[in-house]
Order: sequence, then C-alpha cells, then structure tokens
Amino acid sequence: MKKLLASLLALTMMLGAALAIAEEPDVSPEPTSPVAYSYDELTVGTLTPLSGRFFTDMWGANTADLDVRMLLHAYNLVEWKEAQGNYGIDGSVVSGLAVTTDDAGNRVYTVALYDDLQYSDGTPITAWDYAFSILLSAAPEVAEIGGAVNGANYIVGIDAYRAGEADMIAGVRVYSDYQMSITVKSEYLPFFYELALMNVTPYPIHVIAPGCTVADNGQGVFVRDGEQAAFTAELLRRTVLDEQTGYLSHPSVVSGPYVLTAYDSAGGTASFALNPYYKGNSKGAKPSIAKLTVKTVSRDAMLDQLARGEIGLLNKVTSAEAIDGGMELAGQGLANTSNYARSGHSFISFSCERPATSSSAVRKAIALSFDKDAFIDQTVGNYGLRVDGYYGIGQWMYQLAQGALAAPVEAPGEEATAEERAAYEETMALYAQISMSQLPVYSLDLEAAAHLLEEDGWTLNREGKAFDPAADDVRCKEIDGRLTALELTMLYPSDNDMADVMGTTLVDNLRQIGVAMTLEARPFPELLKAYYRQEERTCDMIYMATNFATVFDPSATFSTEDAYQGTDNRTGIQDEQLYALAVAMRQCEPGDVLTYCQRWMAFQQRFAELLPTIPVYSNVYFDFAEPVLQNYAISASTSWAQAIVSAYLSDSAEVPEDTEALGEDEIIFE
Repeated sequence: MKKLLASLLALTMMLGAALAIAEEPDVSPEPTSPVAYSYDELTVGTLTPLSGRFFTDMWGANTADLDVRMLLHAYNLVEWKEAQGNYGIDGSVVSGLAVTTDDAGNRVYTVALYDDLQYSDGTPITAWDYAFSILLSAAPEVAEIGGAVNGANYIVGIDAYRAGEADMIAGVRVYSDYQMSITVKSEYLPFFYELALMNVTPYPIHVIAPGCTVADNGQGVFVRDGEQAAFTAELLRRTVLDEQTGYLSHPSVVSGPYVLTAYDSAGGTASFALNPYYKGNSKGAKPSIAKLTVKTVSRDAMLDQLARGEIGLLNKVTSAEAIDGGMELAGQGLANTSNYARSGHSFISFSCERPATSSSAVRKAIALSFDKDAFIDQTVGNYGLRVDGYYGIGQWMYQLAQGALAAPVEAPGEEATAEERAAYEETMALYAQISMSQLPVYSLDLEAAAHLLEEDGWTLNREGKAFDPAADDVRCKEIDGRLTALELTMLYPSDNDMADVMGTTLVDNLRQIGVAMTLEARPFPELLKAYYRQEERTCDMIYMATNFATVFDPSATFSTEDAYQGTDNRTGIQDEQLYALAVAMRQCEPGDVLTYCQRWMAFQQRFAELLPTIPVYSNVYFDFAEPVLQNYAISASTSWAQAIVSAYLSDSAEVPEDTEALGEDEIIFE
C-alpha cells in the first residue's frame, strides 16, 4: 500500500492535482518573526466546520467530526493494515481470533480480548461493551430519536432485533468478560474485506444508558433494564442528544488517546487533553502532546495564523492559492509540509426524489451544461484533477485502472509451462480491460443538453404552450397533471466562496437551454441536515465533498429499501441494477482483486449512466505545520488524528524514546 501511495503521489503531482471546495482570495502570508512556539499544546485548523457529531455515523458526520472521533474513540477490534492494503485484527486489543462455520453455514468469529483496556474514567472495557455497541447500532430506541440503525446488518439476528421482533441479537454472544463471538450471515459471504465485518468500537453503557447492563441468556445478547432505569428512547434522547451534555456532542467517557474538555458549537472549537488510561495503539505509540485544540479557520486568515504561531497544524488545505502560500512559508523555514492522496472527491449531489431531478435525462443535461474543466481551472488551477465517476484518486482501484498500480499477478518464471504462461497472459489481458476510458464523460455541450431535455418532454413554456428558446425563459413539463418548471435550487456551504465561479460555469449555461438555477448559501450544519435528508428537501442539488471509507462498499448508499433512505442513501436514487452491482462488488472472495475490480468498473459504468451526482474533482491534500511538530506521518495514516498519536513537539527531530513503536502482538488460534 505504501508503494501504491508513492505511485499515486507521483502521478497526481505530475498532473498537478489537488482539490479545493471553492476559489479563495489571496492568502499569501505576512509572517512575523520570531515566533514563540508552545511545546505542550497544538492548535489544529480545519476548513470543515465541526458539527458536533462526535459519536458514530447514526446521526451523520463530516470529515472534521470523523477526525475528532479518532481522538476520542479507540480499541476497535480491527484496523486498516497499510502494508497489506486490507483489514486485520488490532493486536493491542485482540489477543486471539478463531474463525469457524456453524451448521447453517454462517461464519463465526470468536474473539479473545486483552484485560488491560480501560475507559477514560478508569472503568474496564470488556466484551460486554463491544456487545452494547452492536446492540445500540441497531436499537429501535435509537431509531425513535432519529438515528440511522442500518449498520451491521450482516450479523445473524440483527434484523429481528432492529424491527422490534426480538429483544436480543442471536448472532452476538458473550462467554466471559473477555471472550465473545460475532456470527455473520452465510448470505452476506463472501465479503472482499472480510475482517472489516469485525469493525466494532466499545462505548460505555454506564454513560449512555446508566443503570442498564448487557446480558447473555444463552441465545444472544440483550440490554437489561436496571432497578432505577429502563432502556428507552427518552433515556437515550437525554443521554445522547442533549445539546449541552449528550454523548453525541459531549462524549464524557471515552476510550481514545484524548478526552474532550470543551466544545463550543457556536465558535466551532473543541479542546482535548490526554487520556491517562489510554494504553497505546497497536504499534505501542501513546500521544505526548498534552493539549489539542481543533478550530474552524477562515481561508483568508489561516496562513497568517500559522506564520504567527496561532495555528500549529493546517489540515487538508486544498486551494491553489493556499497551497502556494503554504509553500512560501515552508521556503522561509516557518512551516513543514506534507501531502497525501485523497480517496474522495467534490461533487454536485442531486435530490433524486424531487420532480425534475428524478429524471436521469435532466441530470445528464445539467452535467452537459457544466463547464467542469473551467470550474476546476478557476478554483484550483493546476492542482485539480477531473473525475467522472464515484471514486477518488487515492483509491487503489482507480490506480490499478489508470495503470499507476501494477496488477497483483506474479509473472511466470523461466521454468513455467506453456499452460502457466498462457494463463498469466489471459489474466493480464483481463486486467488491461479495466480502464477508466470505459466511463462516459459529460463535457460541455449545450446542444446535446437541450436535445436531452426535449426528448424527456421538457417542451412547454409557463403557459403550457410550445417552448420557444428565443422568447421563453424556462422549460416546463406536465408531471402528474401539474405543469412543472425547470426552476432548480442548489445549496452550497456559506463559508465557500464559489457562487461566482458556479454562476459562469453552470448557471449561465443552463439559462441558455431553458433551465433556471438559484444558488443558496447555507451554514454547514443546515447543509448537512438537507444532505442527510433529515427533513423534507426543497433543494434540487447540493454542492459537497466526501472521502470514501477504506472499505469501499456503497451498497447502503444506493440501497432502494426505505430503511436506508436518508443518512445512508443521500441522493434518493432508486435503481435496482445499481444496487445489485454494489452488492456484487462486495461479494468477492478476499484476495480476488481481479473480480473485485471488474465489478467495481461495472458499478462505475452504471453510476455514470444514471448520474445521481456530478463528480467534479479529486486531489492531493496538503497539510502545513509549525516547524516544531515532529514525526507527523500523515501520509501513512488515515487521518491527522491518527498521525498525531506518534507526533511530538520539539526543536529536535529525534524521536523520543517513549514514542517508538513497540511492535504488535497478534495471535491467531484455531
């Protein structure tokens, strides 16, 4: 995987690829000298405002929230193994793992835990905590208070529990404080990232459901009410959603390297201190920076703040001007710089449940009216790389399809037989067929866009007569007996100065073919509420950006089932073929890279045909840090919050003795 990133970085830097959400003003810093650096506190600047979703994805999230979660929550049963490019057990958490098959053909994972795991209040973390996390993720009581409870649907018995038809999950068993099992449905297998099915982080029941406990009756696990408390929606509404004390925004007892000491939602700032009970990660690393502050920064002031020492780390800098300004600071010795490929992209998300944008012809016409290349040029310049599918340039599948990553096939040796050589050539020929050139590209073509709208029936004007491009402003169509006008609204983040560029590259073009579009800026929390469909949407499009998980399984994102509409299926697209292709992609045997990539490409092709979003561009992120931040290995990490555990503040780059890797202890038993 490290070789993958090296190849990727070389490719993207050669193409000058980087992402920006919008055009930014001149941000060339005016450094002052000397700078007095702190050696026990680091302030991290983020361009994505914190929304306070610091606990699970059940109420949505953004990238800044995900980073905070990595600071606060740890001891997942599994972790991403960069060198192997796959998931494996976390050797600091799991002392043993046995994989068996039961009489029904289900896969049973039996886990033994270490007995030295603790929460930040000193409470032991046991198998009961992991069982509670799974129970909570599917609890009907969580659904009652607006949480998405569609996770872990691969576990035996979880569907009945989620539906309220059973009070326990049969596929989760706890045998002792430090031994448990999780049973995966046979129909969910094979799964390409198989050990990712063990992705469970412990959460404290004594904080989230005080007075309640988890029990195992020999048939499965369930939440047992206490003498003074019952596990109800009202209890969780108070303990999880309270804006001042709820675990969603103010998790008080955690398992990660840091604890939350303050969160100011209005100011977009969160403060953290070391968790004294954190035992370290799988490499033996424990954090040494005593205090962290995460704050939202403005694009026009962030580099000056870095130059003055007010910000110690700028994370995910994306615009061309900001990157150039950061490189100036680096040239002056006032900053260190790191860059790393992004696994996501920016995009225009359609509200496919809306009358006009429910039509793929309308979505394609809008894509054909978007001068994507000009938008990239005016926002990120030479740092932007166009994307035309549901992928990011940091994903290994894209790299393989681009030829930047070699197919994982061993070439036959000199003693190979003719049959072995022929098999090798056949396999390599199949890999060669996996190419990004297979995807349709929607480049600016107003004539083709207008033709699509006409074919789709948008041939009337506001009076219901034939649309005349020379005299009428907006195309209309009769839908369900009502004359519907192509008057659309696009939301975008209010801290994002993109309106002028989007106006000249899309809005003006749409006007020429009879489509009216209004751009509306919204504060990020409001934007997320619309994006996650937490209220009935009145917008037709939303300008967003996303990062894909290391386990690329978009089946829930494109599920047609009602239960997945909203937090999971954000676009509202309802296409059984797209969903089936997403399911087929995950259902590959672990290690069968060829089949996975073939199905990945088939999924991408169907996605491009339907176009539930307009992908815009992907990038290489840039981080800029004060010179005293040492050992910040972001390129080998999934987040700055992960990289900061091994980092330290010092004038010397010599790694302190207590932050060196201590190795891993992974025991696999039968």
